[in-house]
Amino acid sequence: MTTKNAYSYTVLRYVHDVVSGEAMNVGVVMHVAAEGFLKIHTRKTIGRLKQVFPDLDREAFVMTMRAVDRGISAAAKNMRKEPLFDSKSDALSHALNVLPRDDSALQWSFVGKGLTNDPQKTFDQLYERFVSHYDQKLDRRRTDEDVWRPVKEKLSERGVVVPFGPKKVIGRQDQIEFKKAWKNGCWHAYEPVSLDLADAEGIKDKARRWRGHLSAVADGVKEDIELHFILGRPQNRSLMKAYESAKEILRGADFASEVVDEDQLDRLVSSIEDEYRSHTQASD
Repeated sequence: MTTKNAYSYTVLRYVHDVVSGEAMNVGVVMHVAAEGFLKIHTRKTIGRLKQVFPDLDREAFVMTMRAVDRGISAAAKNMRKEPLFDSKSDALSHALNVLPRDDSALQWSFVGKGLTNDPQKTFDQLYERFVSHYDQKLDRRRTDEDVWRPVKEKLSERGVVVPFGPKKVIGRQDQIEFKKAWKNGCWHAYEPVSLDLADAEGIKDKARRWRGHLSAVADGVKEDIELHFILGRPQNRSLMKAYESAKEILRGADFASEVVDEDQLDRLVSSIEDEYRSHTQASD
């Protein structure tokens, strides 16, 4: 039977904004006292961080990360020289000796614990779980069509074949074409908007562009248009504050009759179904 030894770990987090909670994991420290194992794995590039936090101070961040790497490596070397002294330590205590708690952007998480018979394998798994896993999830961001797809599928499941088509709305100074519109009394346009973007400013900018374009079109429009925005949330939960701001921006847009969250799709589809069936019965 393979012996399992206790291990502890802590995650290094880059906290971009304490108030909003915007943060990203940037490293892991793992410690196995019984085997004299102490390692750190941190991000070696900052492309992903810059994508999420464009105003990141690259030079300061890289210098601090290198200092943390060197500090943990030195602690590991000393630990191997004095294994008995290390028996009551854990990953967090080593980490705090290198980077104490303060009001800086880099912060250590709580200490986690477990058992392992293969420290290196467990260490690699921890890094994948807490750091690189989120890079993979963010590699493909959802498009506007990805946001529309579940609406289309739910309508199909209910046997609702709405004759969606393009509708061009022309104002005095500008115009816009909604690609998913149909007429039931007035024109109803359904516009999927993916806000699954890399950073907070990008999310709000997309909403601002929509609102600005609609404002430019609205002047001089004589026909009734009810615009239904269908929003796709960001995968990065730290961007939810920006997402909520974008929703409020869109709620104030010209033509916007409602702004629909992803968890409200069933209600939206039921509303479309009711309107469609009433329309077809009236046409019979």
